Amino acid sequence: MKLHTISINNLKRRKAKMAFLTIGLMVGIATIVTLVTLTRSMSNDIERKMDEFGANILITPQSNGLSMNYGGISLGGVTFDQREIKQEDLDKVRKIKNNKNISAISPKVLGGVKINGHDVLLVGVDFAAELKMKQWWQIFGAEPKGENDILLGSDASNTLNASSGDTIEIKGEKFKVAGVLNQTGSQDDSLVFASLPKVQKILGKEGKITMAEVAALCSGCPIGDMVNQIAELLPDSKVSAIQQVVAGRLKALDQFKRFSYAMAGVVVFIGSLIVFVTMMGSVNERTTEIGVFRAIGFRKSHIMRIILLEAALVSILAGLLGYAAGMGGAKLALPFMAESKNAHLVWDTTIAFGSVGLALILGILASLYPALHASKMDPTEALRAL
Repeated sequence: MKLHTISINNLKRRKAKMAFLTIGLMVGIATIVTLVTLTRSMSNDIERKMDEFGANILITPQSNGLSMNYGGISLGGVTFDQREIKQEDLDKVRKIKNNKNISAISPKVLGGVKINGHDVLLVGVDFAAELKMKQWWQIFGAEPKGENDILLGSDASNTLNASSGDTIEIKGEKFKVAGVLNQTGSQDDSLVFASLPKVQKILGKEGKITMAEVAALCSGCPIGDMVNQIAELLPDSKVSAIQQVVAGRLKALDQFKRFSYAMAGVVVFIGSLIVFVTMMGSVNERTTEIGVFRAIGFRKSHIMRIILLEAALVSILAGLLGYAAGMGGAKLALPFMAESKNAHLVWDTTIAFGSVGLALILGILASLYPALHASKMDPTEALRAL
């Protein structure tokens, strides 16, 4: 009779105990898989949301200001020596050391105009870059494509009493309303967006921009270094980072990761303890059987191989079931823990092989002492129980 046949037959005879061992180890592996998968899925979701947040680096003109107070009453402030950004200078931003982390640059020129007797803020943008940067925008109508197409914020649409398809006149020139933005809850709701070259011409600011937004949001992007690199190339501009929200979310995720690792350590210990106690009990119950094996010529290495093979078979099964249960648990928990409702679960073959490998290592290590104990059993002492 072959050793693996003996191991398989023994597992069949002790189904209840082996089922308990499998479930105990499976729960441990499932917990680890769930925590690791949730952490990775949440990281991917946050990174994807970061790309949708828009700019996290803001480039504005350098200026000097003076706040005025008299008798404890604020009288506002005075801005002087205000410089402007040349549009051609933005090409330098693409040449910084970390230019691969830049996903979009959106220049803007702003100015107040009168439309149908109402004072509104006209914003010239590069629509391709702006729409890429602000992926959360929902447009009723069509995206602006032509030079004379404009996009209205929801509040601006109500103020001007204009909707998609209408024609609006700005300083003697007619523009077509391509679409209207859905309510965003930001300053975008009150703005009128038009193509950058057209607005520059209307405002008399050809070749100049009021500000520029740079989208470079990702968990691995060195935002601080990028700000310094841009500031060196644009000394007459103020470059600032907007990353408080990102930092907060990444910090929360890092804390969850630490909690996951701590929980994984506890679960690994408990799983190993279950395997050790179960295998030790199995060995003690099989004293007579082991004595017979030793009496008929089985060597110590044979006894160890039988015990360890049993543990390996149970561990592999527990690893497979644990991976399946862990992924199922992660899929159920992800909608409640992720930033967005449409977060995607990360399916990684590395986790699958890792869960089986971890279960196998835990099972064999925890069974090593019981196997060694069984191999050292005295045949004469064992046979006295017959």
